[in-house]
Amino acid sequence: MARPVLLLRLVTKPREMLAAGMGGAIGTVIDFATLVLLVEVAGLSIPVSAFLAAAAGAVVCFVMNKHLAFRDRTPVTLQQIGRFGLVAVGAALLMGCAMRIVAVDLGMPYPAAKALCAALVFVAWTYPAQRRLVFVRRPVPAV
Repeated sequence: MARPVLLLRLVTKPREMLAAGMGGAIGTVIDFATLVLLVEVAGLSIPVSAFLAAAAGAVVCFVMNKHLAFRDRTPVTLQQIGRFGLVAVGAALLMGCAMRIVAVDLGMPYPAAKALCAALVFVAWTYPAQRRLVFVRRPVPAV
């Protein structure tokens, strides 16, 4: 009985969490498709393509999360973009560590490990950090 209660405490806004997960998934699809397009069609190097593709995926993820998941109607600020970037870098570092453990040390095939690690990092870091640091709902001052 304790597990459902704990899960309910972690997921207080299921619509928001699902939408943020979808934003991340769509951002990942854009990232991958852009990578393939830039390498195979445009003939750019893999490192340059990977950088540009990751940036494209991040932009899509930011826009979808801002407007759809968190319904943030405030203007975009440099501070918000900076916080989003820090959350993304933190997620990348956690993904690298998690992939090392799951794919390398435990021997899980890397595509399955990627899916598992992405879900764990999303639940443990990305979603809570975006909700609390990037797309914070500030109280409207009383008039």
